[in-house]
Amino acid sequence: MSEHYDIIIIGTGAGGGTITHRLAPTGKKILVLERGSFLRREKANWDTVQVVQKDRYHTKEVWRDKDEREIHPGIGYFVGGNTKVYGGALFRWREQDFDQVTHKGGISPEWQLKYRDFEPYYIQAEKLYDVHGQRGLDPTEPTADVEYPFAAIEHEPRIEELHQSLQNKGLHPFYLPLSIKLNQVNRRLSACIQCDTCDGFPCLVDAKADADINCIRPAEKFNNLTLMTEAKALRLHTSPSGREVTAVSVEINGTVRQFSGDIVIVACGAINSAALLLRSANEQHPQGLANSSDQVGRNFMKHQNGAIIGVSRKANPTVFQKTMGINDFYWGEEGFDYPMGHVQLLGKVNADMIAMESPSIAGISFQDRHVFEALASHSVDWWLTAEDLPDPNNRVQVKNDTIHLHYTENNTAAYDRLLHRWIETMKAIGCGDRIIPCSFYFKKKLPIQGVAHQCGTCRFGDDSTTSVLDLNCRTHDVDNLYVVDGSFFRSSAAVNPTLTIIANALRVADHLIDRLN
Repeated sequence: MSEHYDIIIIGTGAGGGTITHRLAPTGKKILVLERGSFLRREKANWDTVQVVQKDRYHTKEVWRDKDEREIHPGIGYFVGGNTKVYGGALFRWREQDFDQVTHKGGISPEWQLKYRDFEPYYIQAEKLYDVHGQRGLDPTEPTADVEYPFAAIEHEPRIEELHQSLQNKGLHPFYLPLSIKLNQVNRRLSACIQCDTCDGFPCLVDAKADADINCIRPAEKFNNLTLMTEAKALRLHTSPSGREVTAVSVEINGTVRQFSGDIVIVACGAINSAALLLRSANEQHPQGLANSSDQVGRNFMKHQNGAIIGVSRKANPTVFQKTMGINDFYWGEEGFDYPMGHVQLLGKVNADMIAMESPSIAGISFQDRHVFEALASHSVDWWLTAEDLPDPNNRVQVKNDTIHLHYTENNTAAYDRLLHRWIETMKAIGCGDRIIPCSFYFKKKLPIQGVAHQCGTCRFGDDSTTSVLDLNCRTHDVDNLYVVDGSFFRSSAAVNPTLTIIANALRVADHLIDRLN
């Protein structure tokens, strides 16, 4: 049996959660489908062994790569999606990120919409997600009409020392724009306690400003909205003409039910949204729903991301470390006239995290825990992001109901250059002195299962032969179907995509409100 709604929203992450929040007050009858449950508050939220080593909050699904090898994807299915474990660094894109940019490895294509189209929604997104920051420090930051909603999060003493050292070298470190529920004026009223298990961990005290806490839970107060958890969308059905979605098949407690809606919004994340459209192939859409352009699933991007840990003689007692970023090399450097990327501090690593990676540390596996503890207590931990470029051969496919990711790295010279430059920078500020008989920098580049920054699989544009979505993120082929997550990206820039996903969801919501009225 089919129940009818004005709007059906599939997914509750940065895109789905945000658009739910914006549409809930309209009075329209809304159904929100989430394949996962609410993430349970439990001691394991802050347990490194459970979170990092045992992947407690990641899906047990097995995907396949282009060579049929297993992929264990680093994503979780919960209300709030991957924002439940994100680090909360919410960046606006630079103005130039929306233009055509020449990279060492190719071209980053132009967007038909520009920074000015997103800027008013960036303002709203920063307010909605409690972003703390300070304008005027990042030399690449775009223009902004207003200050951040909350003051920047202060550095702890060791990080403040590094901040000063970087400035003394002529660089421009800045405070990371972070989305947490922190009251710096009165800590007794603060939900956030600035612990050492924020970046990559669920928050036991619900102080992470995520799509669950800031969007879905407030939206649930509206009687016109129904949230169904553990409800996995299996397939979208269309009318005989193929021009509208007439039903969504959903698996709930082992039973398949169907729901219909005037508007259907897919926001499952770039990989799963593409997979849902491909699984929904029918006679009118033989290559997959809304795929007359053959672009559904193509141009998959996930950034080139990596971590580097510098160990110095000076102890680093920092607890909440993720407060600083550096973009001096975002657009390149002398001798390399191409974009390189972004650098920021990671959440503080601990002994268990380093122990997990011990086989890769100069080929040496340490057995004594005190060695890991010594390393962690003297480390400063960094995250590097370089842009990967859209390639139609990098794609999501579905074979025998299994997701296949065909992905080959590109534009690697940018990441390699950034890594080299940052190691040299750490040496210059004394962050990475040799104190142990092995490599003094521990480096790890994220493998294919690191898909937290997934985007690009249903690119938007004004040409229906080369894009899946129009500029309002409605599919060219199906009149009442929208995709509102990172799928719409034409390029990936070199900062976290989440704030742009949120801003776009707010933009599309305004379009839908006009359409529904």
